[in-house]
Amino acid sequence: QVKLVESGGGPVQAGGSLRLSCETSGDFNFRYYMGWFRQAAGKEREFVGTIRWGDGRTYYADSINGRFTIWRDDVQKTLFLRMTSLKPEDTAVYYCAAASYYLGEYWYHSSYDYWGQGAQVTVSS
Repeated sequence: QVKLVESGGGPVQAGGSLRLSCETSGDFNFRYYMGWFRQAAGKEREFVGTIRWGDGRTYYADSINGRFTIWRDDVQKTLFLRMTSLKPEDTAVYYCAAASYYLGEYWYHSSYDYWGQGAQVTVSS
């Protein structure tokens, strides 16, 4: 059984930083994309960023504007999201997601077939 488990969320002041982790377990040897989405209260889930597992290329939403960084640890089978210069509008539940094969463009949440339970990030002004 494949599982994705996020950790590292919590409260932070505007301008601060957080690092989210997504640990993977189970029989999950192939990943096409692994990335992060977020969903603020009352809003739709939106793409944050992703890494293409084969070559490590990363893609980010325009709204991130260079503030976030995604990387992976192949040994620990963990995906990371480093968030800096956080703003109150970054407040959301952050979800780790994985695409075991190509299901569509990376910015669509329907292109990912495995999801974590989410980690709350709250940025106060």
